[in-house]
Amino acid sequence: MRNTIVTLLCCTTLFCGQLSAQEPSTQAISEPRMDWFREAKFGMFIHWGVYSMAAGEWNGDTNHAEWLQLTAKIPLAQYTQYAKDFNPQRFDADQWVEIAKDAGMQYLVITSKHHDGFAMYDSASSDHNVVDGTDFKRDPLKELADACAKHGIRFCVYYSLGRDWEDPDTPTGRGEKKGFRSNLIDFPNEDEKVFSRYFERKVKPQVRELLTGYGPIGIFWFDTYGLISKEESLELKQMIRTLQPKCIINERIGHKLGDYKVSEQEIPADGSYDPWESCMTMNDHWSYNRVDDNWKSTEKLLQNLIDIVSKGGNFLLNIGPTGEGEIPEPSQQRLAAIGQWLEINGEAVYGCGPSPFGKKAEGRKKSKGGKKEVKTWKWRATTKPGHVFVHVFKWPSDGLTLPTLSEKIASVSILGSDADPLEFEQTADDVKITLPESAPDEMVSVVRIKLESAKP
Repeated sequence: MRNTIVTLLCCTTLFCGQLSAQEPSTQAISEPRMDWFREAKFGMFIHWGVYSMAAGEWNGDTNHAEWLQLTAKIPLAQYTQYAKDFNPQRFDADQWVEIAKDAGMQYLVITSKHHDGFAMYDSASSDHNVVDGTDFKRDPLKELADACAKHGIRFCVYYSLGRDWEDPDTPTGRGEKKGFRSNLIDFPNEDEKVFSRYFERKVKPQVRELLTGYGPIGIFWFDTYGLISKEESLELKQMIRTLQPKCIINERIGHKLGDYKVSEQEIPADGSYDPWESCMTMNDHWSYNRVDDNWKSTEKLLQNLIDIVSKGGNFLLNIGPTGEGEIPEPSQQRLAAIGQWLEINGEAVYGCGPSPFGKKAEGRKKSKGGKKEVKTWKWRATTKPGHVFVHVFKWPSDGLTLPTLSEKIASVSILGSDADPLEFEQTADDVKITLPESAPDEMVSVVRIKLESAKP
């Protein structure tokens, strides 16, 4: 993975009658292949490979993860020998997919090949793979693809495009950063490396293998496009469009040729109608690290999901299974709790559009003693035709006050509750809603505003 900051312009303000600084991309909206992605909102990211065996530790240093080969300075021959011991006998594809489904996730993205160049599937074009190079001798991607088809989850693959520490022709960086992410132990001369040789020898054959051997691929999730040329990115895109026309491609295919943008480990301040996705970890590492107990709370993860959806995006939440093939218990607990919340409140997430309030929901700035102070609303809003859903993070003791809506409100209620409708007052300046004394849900309660335009 890499740090990515995605700048997204504020969403169109549907009900306030205001437009953002950028009109929605017609192409992004009209592409039928994107329809399911816009509906899904929530997916599972999985970082799993040979590196998972180390559980983050190498020679006493416990801060390693999926970059183990590079960060621990392991020569390729040693890493290849180490890989032979990979034998995750507790791996159960059905269980993994059921955990994702019970969490309310709609798609699953698994590392088919990370930066170590080790294919986590039966690759005919490289014997540096999980079937030929380990004691496991099974194809976990095939098992996961079958399990996803069985349980109605879209199967997607991650592929490290611009970094491959097994291949001698993957240069990284330019100028002062030349070679900053390369395997300089085994292949020290960056000037001898020719990306196009790697592209022809490994990338194209492996992308073709994944597109033709694992059923429908929902997303081809590229990472680190590196020094790929625009012509090569175009060739790769054309291959995907030819072999699987419905497959979505993320922006990291390079040269702005993807179907959607990616924000890594952060949530942009603004929203967009153009499709985008935020990928984030549950703790401080992408792959399993046994000493990393800095888990985000379930409440925080849920609020992240809501925040992202309120800005028009999707949330790709990562898990790092162990080298034995088990999903860590803290991950399972959090996913189960999010799934229970979505069972009741999913109507306010799946298929929803962004907030009608734009930046107003992000906070207000005012001068205080010569300094700017930011006050952030403790709620977010999502929309469907005829409805606004207000997700309340911190239950207010004096009722809920929202910016005004240009359309007349028909009724207000608590989503998932049989209680009587809530009292409200709508003026040209704001909307005031009288709430129960205590929050119906300890994590996030959802107030449903039904507009007069709502269908019966």
